[in-house]
Amino acid sequence: MAAGVMGAPAAAAASRAGATPTGADPVQRGLDALVRSDGVPAALASVKEYGHRTRTYTAGVGDLATGSKVPRDGQVRIGSNTKAFTAVVVLQLVGEGKIGLDTSIETYLPDLVRGNRITVRHLLQHTSGLPNYVPYLSDDVRPYTPRELLDIALQHDAVFAPGKDWQYSNTNYVLAGMLIEQVTRRPLAEELDRRVIERIGLRHTYFPAHGDVRIREPHPKGYYQESPGSPLRDGTELDPSWAWAAGQMISTNSDLNRFYTAVLSGDLLPAEQLRQMRTTVPAEYFGPGARYGLGIVSRPLSCGGRYWGHGGSTTGYETRGGVRGDLRAAADIAVTTQPSDKGVMERVDGLVDMALCR
Repeated sequence: MAAGVMGAPAAAAASRAGATPTGADPVQRGLDALVRSDGVPAALASVKEYGHRTRTYTAGVGDLATGSKVPRDGQVRIGSNTKAFTAVVVLQLVGEGKIGLDTSIETYLPDLVRGNRITVRHLLQHTSGLPNYVPYLSDDVRPYTPRELLDIALQHDAVFAPGKDWQYSNTNYVLAGMLIEQVTRRPLAEELDRRVIERIGLRHTYFPAHGDVRIREPHPKGYYQESPGSPLRDGTELDPSWAWAAGQMISTNSDLNRFYTAVLSGDLLPAEQLRQMRTTVPAEYFGPGARYGLGIVSRPLSCGGRYWGHGGSTTGYETRGGVRGDLRAAADIAVTTQPSDKGVMERVDGLVDMALCR
């Protein structure tokens, strides 16, 4: 693991596009507060409103050791936002008649999960009952294969019978990624590129190759704490294979806004598959009133209606955001640490709500 980093965040080095003076915009003020009051090293945001150009924001510093500026719309590890990308590819294959949404996963991967009646829908909606492998990973930083991750999970009992409850589990999306590879006979990264990233022109989004620990383009460093109150440590460079189809991707706030807008507007899925994706079950794990569809989360807005996205948590980075159901605004915010205080991310969620409602 990377060596510890000494020092505290410098004063907010905030900048944004547009004519509004620094500090006058409520999104900017919110990011500044995250740095000043909550100790977040850096915060980045992108907001797109219907009929207006995209506004980007930064606060804090990109590197605690050097005090360097936060790159505008810099790349970050997007964690579980990856699940939405994976779900889109599976649903495209459903639309092509290559996968049955309510067909047993055993039909496609007969040697992996036997006799438990888990369907493709169960995987995408986290209703399979499969245990999450993440708590059982070793502390050793090493590459993992998808099969290794699945084997770790299957050493433990199912949490509930398929379809009988809801529980978030990365194991579901490892299996979904394996399903894509089995059906297409192509690597998951290639299918994500061809079917999503290139199709809608995401210029700063990619699925890192096995063993690729770097972030390719300008980015703020990401930090973590080994325990609450301990020093922040640099966790920017790591092998993300432990998350694979459940959380391995790298992107920017603006690309995520473009992606979720493309999903909700039907640019990536036929109408029937988009309807299925938006069919939800309660998922209070994501906050009061939240509901989970197929790889996408619906949350209530304070101004009425709902917004759709996912969010992601991974070593060094947290991302939150989505697009309004009426497609009139999209917003995404990233911070460069995983705060031990849950209130910090609640304030980030509040900023997303404000950006989408104003």
